[in-house]
Amino acid sequence: MNSMPKYVVSSTLESADWNNSTVINGDVAEEVAKLDGNILVAGSAQLVQTLMDHDLVDEYRLMIYPVLLGSGKRLFKDGVDTTALQIVETNQTGQVATVVLQRAA
Repeated sequence: MNSMPKYVVSSTLESADWNNSTVINGDVAEEVAKLDGNILVAGSAQLVQTLMDHDLVDEYRLMIYPVLLGSGKRLFKDGVDTTALQIVETNQTGQVATVVLQRAA
């Protein structure tokens, strides 16, 4: 992972110390649209929603940990048409479920 390119979306950081890291702090959708290949977003529903709003997500690979801890942040906010998504794969490893969703053609 240290050798992979990483992009940190931040409104406060000007530089990132981790190897091969680039800070994105301007127009997030515009900068992400310039990137080539697959993108992993770790733990940022706000970033995913921004990418969804700009039609930059083709596939979701969700890891679901069935633990109840009260209320949480929704990945698909009100008004998002989730009927445009179809489940293409599901897997279970131990107590973790993985679901792959793609935009319907």
